[in-house]
Amino acid sequence: MQIRLLSLAIAAVLTTLGMTHLRAEEPVTKAFVNGEGPGWVALGKDDFTKVNSEDDTWTFHENGLIECTGKPVSVTRSVKEYTNFELVCQWRHLKNAGNSGIFVWTIPSSLEKLTGPGLPQGIEVQVLDLGYKEQYEKGGNRKADWFTCHGDVFPVGAAKMTPFPPTAPNGARSFPSKELSKGTGEWNHYYVRAINGEVRLWVNGEEVSGGTGCSPATGFLCLESEGSPVEFRGLKIRELP
Repeated sequence: MQIRLLSLAIAAVLTTLGMTHLRAEEPVTKAFVNGEGPGWVALGKDDFTKVNSEDDTWTFHENGLIECTGKPVSVTRSVKEYTNFELVCQWRHLKNAGNSGIFVWTIPSSLEKLTGPGLPQGIEVQVLDLGYKEQYEKGGNRKADWFTCHGDVFPVGAAKMTPFPPTAPNGARSFPSKELSKGTGEWNHYYVRAINGEVRLWVNGEEVSGGTGCSPATGFLCLESEGSPVEFRGLKIRELP
């Protein structure tokens, strides 16, 4: 009996060690954060204000759905500025080759200058449909090697950022390490973490891109209208110290 108990104890220790070893080898990039728990706040109509869009460009529904016509090229911005935060949302393009994005730490003065169609300056988290790349190359433009459709993160205008690799050929954009975005009509999940001048993006549960040394590291949150209908839902934020 003692020998059998000793054997069982040894087996239990070996099993535990094996499980620990497996946990150490598991990827740590998975993060399906859905905005549940203390501190998370849903963002809706009262949390945004018009910048240079039309009155009907953006429609905020009580169930959390946000519809955008895509016209004109413009943004709606958050009522307040944010510094350190986590953000979650889902998005989907309704037409092939759709273009949109989420600006974090948007420069206030660049918003004030938007009296007509256009986009502000800040750190952009790209929201592109998979068909955009094909349409770009068919349109007679140069090869689509300077952007991807899977979650680029990059500075716009006067904003600064040191992108995480892999990067665009000119070193300006952080390219995603994996291609995880879904196509037209399918919902994609974004989790953005912006802390102390560092931005990281998770696409459909895996970290893929980001950058550090962002300047400014505080500003407005903006949603883009960029020529094609797009929908967002489940937009939530949690402010951090």
